[in-house]
This record gives sequence, C-alpha cells and structure tokens, in this order.
Amino acid sequence: MTDAELAARVAYAAGRILVDVRQSGLLDDKALGRTGDETANRFIVDALRRQRPDDGLLSEECRDTPERLGKSRVWIVDPLDGTREYGEKRADWAVHVALAIDGVAVEGAVALPGLGEVLRTDVPRALPPAGQPLRMVVSRTRPAREALAVAKALGAGLVPMGSAGAKAMAIIRGEADVYLHSGGQYEWDSAAPVAVAAAHGLHCSRIDGSPLVYNRPDVSMPDLLICRKEHAAQVLEEVTKAHAGPD
Repeated sequence: MTDAELAARVAYAAGRILVDVRQSGLLDDKALGRTGDETANRFIVDALRRQRPDDGLLSEECRDTPERLGKSRVWIVDPLDGTREYGEKRADWAVHVALAIDGVAVEGAVALPGLGEVLRTDVPRALPPAGQPLRMVVSRTRPAREALAVAKALGAGLVPMGSAGAKAMAIIRGEADVYLHSGGQYEWDSAAPVAVAAAHGLHCSRIDGSPLVYNRPDVSMPDLLICRKEHAAQVLEEVTKAHAGPD
C-alpha cells in the first residue's frame, strides 16, 4: 500500500467513525466533539503505527515528543478539524492525514465525511473554472484582517466556512478560488490540505510567499495561502500592501 493510499484509507475510515458517533444521538454537542476527537485519533494513531512503525507522528490529540524531530518521514494528523461544525451537525469539517518528508507535506488525504468525499494526493482531479468575480473562503466566525483587505482589493466575494481542510478543499471543489489565513494555526491544520492542494497544482505558501515547513520543534503555523497559481502573485502583492497600510 502506498503512503497516499494509506492516508486516504485511514482518513476515510476515521470519517466513518466520526459520522457514526454523531449519528448515535447519545451525546450533547460538547461531549460529541470531545468523544469524536478522541475516538478518531485513537483509530488513526493505531493504524499508522501498525502500518508505518518506523515513521514519526504528530497529532493534535497526542502529547508531542522530540522523537519525531529526528525522523525524515513524519505523519501529521488532525483527527477532527472543525470541531464546532461537527458538533453543530454541519458538513464543513474534515479529517486530515498527511505525510511530511524532510519538512515538506508530500502525501496525504482530506476526508470531508459530511459531503461523502475524500480528496487525496494520488488522485488529482481537474480544477473547475475560476469564479467571476473571484471568491475568497474565510472563517465563519473571525475572518482574518488581511483576508478581508485582499478580498476588497480584488473585488472578491467572501465564502464563510468552518474547517481549514474544508476551506482548502473548496478551491478544488470549485466553491472558492483563494484561501488566505493569518490568524494562527498549527501544523496539523494545514499539512494534509497543503499536500492535497499542491498535488492539484495549487499555489501553497506562507502569506509572505515563503515555503511552508513542517515537523519543526515549534508546531505553530502563523499564516497560510492556498490559491490558483495564476492568482498567487496578485494576492501576495495585496497582502504586502495590507501590511504596509495607507501611504
């Protein structure tokens, strides 16, 4: 089984577990998110450790250790991205399973169980046409200042959405064209979405245009840009202007 196949199978199965937990109707919203996280994480971690025992592992729901830093291959996992949306029984939540090799997110899958889809690095699909006007996917609750400024400069419409994985996959699904985030994330929030987006030919970087580097001692990931390559230069230019402020 290839790494990409493993990521896709694990993400899909974890998504089915989360759907079953939610459909049981036995938990309130708060307990639902906590139980879903714990149950999906236990499955994912056990599966990866059995299938790839020599690889490192970083999961949002596991205590981090320095052991992974000495590994070239490290799996980076978010068992439930979008806990709020999952608890609210929305569809914009995701399961992230990625493999970083020497700091680069190269293989992975993002499951969207609420939509019945798994997007993966080894089965890229053709991108739908860009929106006219462009569409920028933003947080449902706290859109980033830079994102709002860039959207205004580009004349782009806003598409509010929950999970980071759902936002990134919205570009591949033809629901949006740009995902710009500057409110702070962690490696598990973006590793799988970046791997999948890059495999589909999208631009992926920090909002200053620098590369995204994974498996670092500090797992915080301050900002992120995923968009069509033809829009990247203009978006990055507008980010620079937004940081500079008025003349």
